Amino acid sequence: MKKRKFGNSEEELSIVGLGGFHLLEISDRDAVNIINTYLDMGGNYIETAPEYGAGESERKVGLGLKGRRNDTFLTTKCHFRDKTAAKASIETSLKRLRTDHVDLLIFHHVQKLEELEQIFSPGGALEAFLEAKQEGKTRFIGISGHGLPIALKEAVNNKPSLDAIMTIFNFFDRFNFPDIEESLLPAARSRGLGVIGMKAFADGLLWQYPEQSLRYALSLPIDTMVCGFNTMELLKKDMKIAEEFKPLSKEEKEAIYNHNPVLGNYICRLCNKCLPCPENINIPEIFKLEGWYDRQLRDFKVRTAPDFALRDRLRFWFDNRQEAKQEYSKLDYKADSCTACGECLPRCPYNIDIISKLKYTHFKLTDEWVRQRA
Repeated sequence: MKKRKFGNSEEELSIVGLGGFHLLEISDRDAVNIINTYLDMGGNYIETAPEYGAGESERKVGLGLKGRRNDTFLTTKCHFRDKTAAKASIETSLKRLRTDHVDLLIFHHVQKLEELEQIFSPGGALEAFLEAKQEGKTRFIGISGHGLPIALKEAVNNKPSLDAIMTIFNFFDRFNFPDIEESLLPAARSRGLGVIGMKAFADGLLWQYPEQSLRYALSLPIDTMVCGFNTMELLKKDMKIAEEFKPLSKEEKEAIYNHNPVLGNYICRLCNKCLPCPENINIPEIFKLEGWYDRQLRDFKVRTAPDFALRDRLRFWFDNRQEAKQEYSKLDYKADSCTACGECLPRCPYNIDIISKLKYTHFKLTDEWVRQRA
């Protein structure tokens, strides 16, 4: 299995990691078999969290690592923001995992600046993490977040106690949260932090395109991409892709952007070719805010019941609706300024019906339906 350096440390991580969430869906015996097969195939990064099944995932990982703890770079997380609760959570996690230490301890799903402030304030969870590090109960400290990376960017730029970040990388959300690749990732790399990826398959949205999805994520300058496995078939398929991995060429990446059916003719690729607009509407900026709002998943197209259900379940997965509406309210020229002149339509390389999409986006971000002006 190919490996990459973990930040500026001497540790090396397998480029595909094993995530513990989907271990909830299988028996103890199957979980142990998957963990051991993963390790036998050269993987070494395993992570879990106490919130996964109220500790069930940690317990199963502990079972799977019996006799193999030294083969593993082990990570768990903590969702508490104060020192007392975080300290207790760390101790409980170590007991479930049947070990005296983890390699990386992560502040779990930090989304708001207020949460970050609480963690790093006196009496916050950071104090529990630093004590754990001093006592040898963790070697590294990290932070994770989903979707809009406001808190993660602040953490990377202004919190020197951190050794790593964990966030989403996939070719679908690349266009919903562009700051992750364009700003957060370079900042983390410049500081020498470890970078752990997750959601290469966009929470299952890209399940039909495993090779494109995993190759896209691994072509980014990240240290490992965590994948969830609940069958041996899925494990072996993803490990094979990783073993044969070659970075995407520029042409291959453009082919995904142009032809992948999930992106289709609704997802804005933020190429700016639709501009300038005669009404001074910043079309890509508005569609980026739609991405914050619901990942552009409600596209007002008729779909099969399973496809609709998956999209409806995932559209508010990261819940950045408030931030999207707030930013939209600040724009001088909103989507309802569109006169349907049509100048933008032939400029779009992806054949997006920009006029209709502007109406849909205004409705999402204001709850007001627009009658198009003539």
